[in-house]
Amino acid sequence: MKRILIAGGAGFLGSHLCERLVERGHSVTCVDNFRTGHRRNISHLLWHPRFRLIEHDIVKPLSVSASIDEIYNLACPASPPHYQRDPRYTVMVNVMGVANLIELARYKKARLLQASTSEVYGDPLNDEQSETDWGNVNCTGPRACYDEGKRCAETLLFDEWRQHDLPIKVARIFNTYGPRMQEEDGRIISNFVVQALTDQPMTVYGDGSQTRSFCYVDDLVDGLIRLMDSPASVTGPINLGNPEELTVLRVAHRVAAVLGKRAKVDFNPLPADDPRRRRPNISRAAALLGWKPTTSLDAGLTKTIAYFRKLLAPVNAHEALPLDNVVSMGAARAASA
Repeated sequence: MKRILIAGGAGFLGSHLCERLVERGHSVTCVDNFRTGHRRNISHLLWHPRFRLIEHDIVKPLSVSASIDEIYNLACPASPPHYQRDPRYTVMVNVMGVANLIELARYKKARLLQASTSEVYGDPLNDEQSETDWGNVNCTGPRACYDEGKRCAETLLFDEWRQHDLPIKVARIFNTYGPRMQEEDGRIISNFVVQALTDQPMTVYGDGSQTRSFCYVDDLVDGLIRLMDSPASVTGPINLGNPEELTVLRVAHRVAAVLGKRAKVDFNPLPADDPRRRRPNISRAAALLGWKPTTSLDAGLTKTIAYFRKLLAPVNAHEALPLDNVVSMGAARAASA
């Protein structure tokens, strides 16, 4: 049994990672300030004997009395509406937050895995993005708080590795989707699914010819765990994503097709610095981790649609009360543990 701390553990990716590691028999401590994460994502774990919740913002130093073997850092707003709402905070959580986790990892002699992003490549200069690419980022644009914040976090980690031999892992995550995405987070798949389920036109920015590569959350979590479990010599960065490249307009039609509807599309101006292409080269992940995504887009969309259909369905007050009680009592239990 490993003792694992997950910063941002109540978020979309973090909650799936918490769940998977608990299922594998590990002891998991979730750290989250619920700025963008949700208690509903971890409500089913709050009473588990090997799960603990600490409500904390990693921009501030974190003190944990228990032993820690591994730290996963997924703590950062990850969708443009969220990270642009408070750009200064986005930079700080990527810089000060990572610096604080480095100190914790050094003190606990723990491995530290950083969830970086494909956004470090900016608007790519190549058809597919490889880890050797230096990126093409506008450091003064509206997306820079996230792009440059993540780039600086990688710098901090690799300097710590070179100077103090801290065992680090860096994953560059490409577009990921699945259950527990927020219904208003501004990401492509969640936008399309929610809009289609509520009979609204699907919002496509630009002419929809820009491309993205979508990885289902279960596959992504498997990649993160494989990276953490890899030999110490494997530091990364390693791309984790699905190399199937699709235009945004085609994705809108795929969502509609899975729902058995005709796509209704509303075209809007393209946001500033929106990358034109996203396609990961995952040869390094395949060679070093034996990893590649296995979930087809249609299979992943079916599960994602089922989640949002349930989330958006009306809930009777007497049905909502037990879940609210479980969450609040579980949080109290975690805080007193």
